[in-house]
Amino acid sequence: MHSLQILVLGLMFTMTGAFASEAPLFDVHIHYSHDVWDKIPPERAILKLREAGITRAMVSSSSDEGTQRLYRAAPDLIIPALRPYRERGDLETWMHDESVVPYLEQRLERHRYAAIGEFHIDGEEAELPVVRWTVQLAKRYDLMLHVHSDADAIERIFKQDSSARILWAHAGFENGSRVREMLERYPNLWADLSFRWEIHRQGRFTGVWKALLEEHSDRFMLGVDTYTPLRWLQIQETLDWYEALFASLSETAARRIRHDNAERVFAFYSSRSD
Repeated sequence: MHSLQILVLGLMFTMTGAFASEAPLFDVHIHYSHDVWDKIPPERAILKLREAGITRAMVSSSSDEGTQRLYRAAPDLIIPALRPYRERGDLETWMHDESVVPYLEQRLERHRYAAIGEFHIDGEEAELPVVRWTVQLAKRYDLMLHVHSDADAIERIFKQDSSARILWAHAGFENGSRVREMLERYPNLWADLSFRWEIHRQGRFTGVWKALLEEHSDRFMLGVDTYTPLRWLQIQETLDWYEALFASLSETAARRIRHDNAERVFAFYSSRSD
């Protein structure tokens, strides 16, 4: 190969890499909880998101004050979601705590949100009164539910409200075949891919995942999941993993998961007035 051809190819690869790094990212799984506030103040947190190329981020926190701090710092970037947790320790008990209901109601009347969640339940916990009321609040306020659960709990929520819109955190940590079954059964179900490292290793997909992400590329979204202060320091590392994933997908599928799906699904929030 002539040196001129090598130079041209090198420029092409450089331009392609630059384009990929500048592609907009919509992250649907960011937390800014009380253990982060002092270590990474709102202005610094916003800067970290922007520097990583994230142009929109759905944020929830324990307590909701963290979300509101980020939203005040950058309303053009932050889309608030409301967790039922007043502190991170509520994760395992919130579904049994009836005081959660008035807390959610008060916050929903005071602020504007795109979703309730991320919240954690499994199986029959979806039938508990507090969870049922949370599902009804989402319906009343026309909000998404961001649910960290197994497939059983998702099915139980859809039985309560067949019109619910659910973003399934981590695709439930279920295997690809089960995720496919759920997506094909429930048209109002989407999934974020946070912490699903096992679906793509060393440039190759495992199991049914490549076909699943291509065939249902309109149903998956990107998420870093900054659930601890350390995760805020790993944003770029996590996004690098996503880029390796996207490199193995078609351009259309990659663009949808990077940005377009979330932009479309959460357009209802952007169209509302304060």
